Amino acid sequence: MTDKNKIFEELNQLENALTTTLEQVSAIKKELESSLTENVTLRMEIEKLRDRLSELEHKEPTKSQPNSNLITIYDDGFHICTNFYGQRRELDEPCAFCTELLYR
Repeated sequence: MTDKNKIFEELNQLENALTTTLEQVSAIKKELESSLTENVTLRMEIEKLRDRLSELEHKEPTKSQPNSNLITIYDDGFHICTNFYGQRRELDEPCAFCTELLYR
């Protein structure tokens, strides 16, 4: 009888060990799935960033857009150039220095 109980006890221990191992394998599997999904996402993002970088490297440089604050000041009739900054433009005549500064 003790041999029978001992065998069942050992089988129960083995079953518990297998259950624990199965839970560990399931947890590892979920972690692997998560890592693989993240890996694919990151690879796609890297590819998009490389394409964008390549696009920017081959793009012709464009003139910068003038600062809206400087445009406002200039439109209000004041110089924004370093030669006459803050002085009123006579009769709102255009200033070559200011326009060069705006569209540099």
